[in-house]
Amino acid sequence: MARRTGLREFQLAVAERLRNAGTRAALASKLGFQVAGVNWFVALHQVSEVIPLPPAVPVPLTHSWFRGVANVRGNLYSIVDFSAFQGGDPIASGMERRVILVSDRLVAGAGLVVSRMLGLRNPEQFNAAARPANAPAWVASAYTDAGGTRWLELDLPALAREQRFLEVGA
Repeated sequence: MARRTGLREFQLAVAERLRNAGTRAALASKLGFQVAGVNWFVALHQVSEVIPLPPAVPVPLTHSWFRGVANVRGNLYSIVDFSAFQGGDPIASGMERRVILVSDRLVAGAGLVVSRMLGLRNPEQFNAAARPANAPAWVASAYTDAGGTRWLELDLPALAREQRFLEVGA
């Protein structure tokens, strides 16, 4: 009986370690994307999902970076062109264009248009780099990958608190 109890405790401990490892990996995973030739990533837990660019209904008297509202499975989402929001050129329509839907825990019904997705990234494979001078608060940090490519980390909670992001009216 003692041996059976020890085996059960061992199995429970292994199951708990696997569960914690999965949680740590999910929290550490970063979703890579590109906007206007710049590589970015965002913590996976800050994103609800990534979808193809849906048709958006323009809203009068809003900033040019605000694409409008889109119906995503019966829910309205505010769609922001992330390149134009940063002062760059608007992202043209195309097959690779995607919308990153922000987690509802941060801000309800918001999506960012990005040029293309670059897949999941492991932050342990990046080296810290100098954060760009005068970067907005929502640029959390900068990194370089093994090939020397620069990546910026988007802090979606900070972006969701940005007054300019919240006030789309022109």
